[in-house]
Amino acid sequence: MNTAQHPATPEPVDAVHAVLAEAGVLARRLREVLAQLAEGALPLDELIRRTAVTRRTVEDLIATAGPDVEAVGETYRLTPEARDRYRQRFALDELRPAAPTGAEQLAKMREFVESGPAPTTALDHVTATPETALRRAEWLRDTYDLRGAQVLCLGDHDLTSLALSLVVPSASVTVVDVDERILEHIDSVAAEHGFAVRTMHADLRFGVPPVLENCADLVFTDPPYTPEGIGLFATRAAECLAGPNSRLLIAYGYSQRTPALGHKVQQELLRLGMVFEAILPRFHRYFGAQAIGSASDLYVCQPTAHTRKLALRQAPGIYTHGPQSVEALEASAPAEFLNAIGERVGGPVTSLRDPGWPRPIRQQQGAPVFDLRADPGPWLLRMLLACNAERAGFVVPNNHPDITSERAQHALSELVAAKYRLRFHRSSPDSKHAILVADLVDIPTVAHHLLTRAHGKVGNVWREALIAHSEADLTKREARERVVALAPIEADLELRLIDLPRHRIADLLRAATP
Repeated sequence: MNTAQHPATPEPVDAVHAVLAEAGVLARRLREVLAQLAEGALPLDELIRRTAVTRRTVEDLIATAGPDVEAVGETYRLTPEARDRYRQRFALDELRPAAPTGAEQLAKMREFVESGPAPTTALDHVTATPETALRRAEWLRDTYDLRGAQVLCLGDHDLTSLALSLVVPSASVTVVDVDERILEHIDSVAAEHGFAVRTMHADLRFGVPPVLENCADLVFTDPPYTPEGIGLFATRAAECLAGPNSRLLIAYGYSQRTPALGHKVQQELLRLGMVFEAILPRFHRYFGAQAIGSASDLYVCQPTAHTRKLALRQAPGIYTHGPQSVEALEASAPAEFLNAIGERVGGPVTSLRDPGWPRPIRQQQGAPVFDLRADPGPWLLRMLLACNAERAGFVVPNNHPDITSERAQHALSELVAAKYRLRFHRSSPDSKHAILVADLVDIPTVAHHLLTRAHGKVGNVWREALIAHSEADLTKREARERVVALAPIEADLELRLIDLPRHRIADLLRAATP
């Protein structure tokens, strides 16, 4: 017999495994069907009632299991020979009700929150209670199959990632945030407790790190509660969803006095082709946010076939009404203001108001000057990474955290020293603003190579730098092995330098400097 023409029929348990693998995070409900069949014989209608799985899906699963499921009258059960095999293969015993959160977990979660950075009004931060973070984690554990799943938190001031790691230590969680303090705090706690959490920096107004596109089985976010804020975060989440079995989970609340606002927000989600699979009222509690009763709902959103295409058509920019809004960027600058900037930079102002990041910025005629007056803090460093002009100027608020003290200026200068020499002009061209002038340092080093190629994959750029600047003739393989040995975190080699949190950029550059 030609086995190529007649492939062997897979064992029923393997066929069931393939069905569960295709279901992804939604496989938990199918495992619940199998768990019921392993407990004893049940009529089909009772099996459906207990698991809330559709009749057609239950029938298909039973058909896939084939001879491993036996019919006893009008009831169904796993055969005695198959029960232990299925229990072990699909971890059915894990589906039994978990113990409620203990005092020890709650105490740790409170410690994580209390030791973390304070909320900032510039980014619309209102902190959820530690109990809420743990409730989110327990709900995710009890609703989805998290084995091998990729969970993404878009913004995580509430430390939901750490709560999930407490409840499900094996969970794989990625956090994206614009606040460097949050990222450093999460990294520190995760390292101390051995949690599988990785962090990346991004301002969602400019996009998500490319490595996150189409990667997430579950995306959780608690965004600013405006239609623009929900629209922006939901759009970025849609870009990251892995497929039709992925889910978007959004915390959102509005006052019963303003239902029109809730309607506008829901329209933003509907515009992305999302379906409201569930809305759990008053699921989240906050320290503050009294205008909405210090509570918000949990929206469970299912993408449709059109969601990703609709997301890619969006061009979100605003995510809050305040100093970080697009409206704040629209203020025009008088000619005197522009002339004063040009004098400080020593060249014509060739670009203003378009921060450009995270796109690479090449040399332009004259010295490009970028308006970062709305910078919440991290833009300045990211622009210094993105820009490769011989000279560039950056207009920032006079109270920008990177320039307000000699210590802060020294820290920024030291971080980019292998690429740019910085000059700081406080209270210029007026008392509300400052100008930073950056001059390119043209000294070929590994760190310079990394800093001038911030949009390349770190591992590849570092390998090329070693080959180019090492005294020994290194092969690509030898250079790669050396990079892996030197890297503080090997997983960061697959990312772009511009996507790393600031503290990990500093660690990596130190490791790359002899």
